[in-house]
Amino acid sequence: MSGQSLLVPGELSPARSVPGNIRRPEYVGRPAPKPYTGPEVQTPETVEAMRVAGRIAARAMEEAAKHIAPGVTTDELDRVAHAYMCDHGAYPSTLGYRGFPKSLCTSVNEVICHGIPDSTVLRDGDIVNLDVTAYIGGVHGDNNATYLVGDVDEESRLLVERTRETLNRAIKAVRPGRQINVIGRVIESYAKRFGYGVVRDFTGHGINTSFHSGLIVPHYDSPHATTVMRPGMTFTIEPMLTLGTIEYDVWEDGWTVVTKDRRRTAQFEHTLVVTETGADILTLP
Repeated sequence: MSGQSLLVPGELSPARSVPGNIRRPEYVGRPAPKPYTGPEVQTPETVEAMRVAGRIAARAMEEAAKHIAPGVTTDELDRVAHAYMCDHGAYPSTLGYRGFPKSLCTSVNEVICHGIPDSTVLRDGDIVNLDVTAYIGGVHGDNNATYLVGDVDEESRLLVERTRETLNRAIKAVRPGRQINVIGRVIESYAKRFGYGVVRDFTGHGINTSFHSGLIVPHYDSPHATTVMRPGMTFTIEPMLTLGTIEYDVWEDGWTVVTKDRRRTAQFEHTLVVTETGADILTLP
């Protein structure tokens, strides 16, 4: 494993503006979103709107990822993704969600999730997760991926590669009529082959007109995840694997989640819809 020093909080840049003609989610300017009371199964029209939002989110993530290199700040990645979403008529879903101050999450090395872009400079050998969600047409599309920065050690590279594979396997396990815990069962089974920890307290979630609908998608084999998948259900799968413990600390910012042993962690995510025969990924560029 890399012997690089641990992360410390950087400095935040001023909040980025969004053009006034871009529709805001209802939670912007409020302390929390309204509870979602709608269905988990979406109409074909909503699914197609989510495909548009998902495509913008995927392309914004790709655009930001082009700038990943040693010496680049995580705030610069936020600037690029923010500009892409706004240029394409979308609102960055994380901006103002429960007070989150930026337009994507940048989780470096030991950060499990929800890292806030700031003046932190990426270093050769780092890994960094970009988590981008776009809101357009009244719906959200949410995706993330972990990227290598320069010359990354083999242990970290394999962690990233295998975390991506857990997402691929989980998506293939989606079938109408199956309980949602099959997703976590597949992820946990594969991760255990390599001795990785599977984070439990942060999960996939239902998504539609709501950023987080209340539906929980665990990434481990939970006996409580008995919801039966049905065609038209929309949710994210976003496994988080660790090299060590799944225990964590949260920074004083109230968002940044880091592994308690400060070992590295990786994550990948797609938004998908359950079809008659499996799953359709909505966050493809």
